[in-house]
Amino acid sequence: MAAESSSGQPENGSDGRPSSRLIATPVSAGGVVFRRIGEGPMEMVLCGRHHPHQWALPKGTPDEGETIEETALREVREETGLEVRIVGDLGHIEYSFSRNGVRNLKRVYHYLMEPIGGRFENHDSEFDVVEWFPEAEALSVMTYENETEIVERARRAVLREEA
Repeated sequence: MAAESSSGQPENGSDGRPSSRLIATPVSAGGVVFRRIGEGPMEMVLCGRHHPHQWALPKGTPDEGETIEETALREVREETGLEVRIVGDLGHIEYSFSRNGVRNLKRVYHYLMEPIGGRFENHDSEFDVVEWFPEAEALSVMTYENETEIVERARRAVLREEA
């Protein structure tokens, strides 16, 4: 099967013939859950794994028939144990990786969220631990650099709201 371009047409190799490399365009969604206690720094939720060591934002793949927003709310609830509501759109990030001979061009949508209930103890087993981090500490421990840009967007959005 030939790889397809974003237009759905087969991509051509340097010889003009269709490429045999497959391209997938997976999507996922999640968010930056934040809180502010008094005049203290903004805090956000990160999900962690012990092996391999990782701190990341909660996110995941849509179930059939879900909107991106529904996916973000469900994934954050499952991975953190918190009930949240969306208060803003933080845009998306894109990155690529290869797995099993398929080139994946992934897009991850993120939302600014605030907790409205739930408890970390209710998080699923995908992550070992879920914790609140002050913004500066979160940025220093996060595993994925492209997610730090999302946290920066969240910080700017919260500051605009407070102004």
